Amino acid sequence: MEKKARNFREYEVWQIAVDYATDVYELTNTMPWFEKKGLCDQLQRAVVSISSNMAEGCARPSDMDFCHFLDLALGSAYEAETQIIIARNVGYLNEETHISLLERLQSIERQINGLIRSIRSKKTSS
Repeated sequence: MEKKARNFREYEVWQIAVDYATDVYELTNTMPWFEKKGLCDQLQRAVVSISSNMAEGCARPSDMDFCHFLDLALGSAYEAETQIIIARNVGYLNEETHISLLERLQSIERQINGLIRSIRSKKTSS
């Protein structure tokens, strides 16, 4: 039995992750020019990967495949969290921006984790 593809646009966490990536892009534009191929590039890739993996996973026919891509999205979020901490440590982010970015990102992480748990628990109760 083939499943219908999910619509990634309907997941609130995907929408939040896209907005977050957009904000991070705007923020990295204010970082030093010599970081454009370093920390900026890494951080941009990580935040874009969160929503991108969620979208790609939605096209997969099985819940197991979808969860695999959600796991990848979560890994990207953790990667971005690490890079945000480093950006703060080297003085590219003030404390207020640092805390705001981390709080928003951790909310995304919790939502992805909740979605993963929901899908996996559905599989075990079936």
